[in-house]
Amino acid sequence: SRFKIMKPTSLDKSFKKGVFFVNNKKIYNKIFMSTFKLEENELAGLKYRSIPLWDSLGHMLLMESIEDAFNISIETPDMLAFSSYEKGMEILAEYGVTI
Repeated sequence: SRFKIMKPTSLDKSFKKGVFFVNNKKIYNKIFMSTFKLEENELAGLKYRSIPLWDSLGHMLLMESIEDAFNISIETPDMLAFSSYEKGMEILAEYGVTI
């Protein structure tokens, strides 16, 4: 055969993981930005009820969007603990979503 099949190296695998994580962060940020009508530079440090749109209804919309985007089902205790932009990343990591 004219084509040689090459196995991926560990560098290839880590590069692909890195790209995947960057995409997860973009998706995560876009969910926050669209749900709460914010710019990306306003996300760091964002906390539940720190802006009018992140009330209880906004929180449920956020949870639904995150569940749909990452194809996960967030348990109620984790929904309640999802108290900030940063805390959300920690919680998603528990569901196998690295941001």
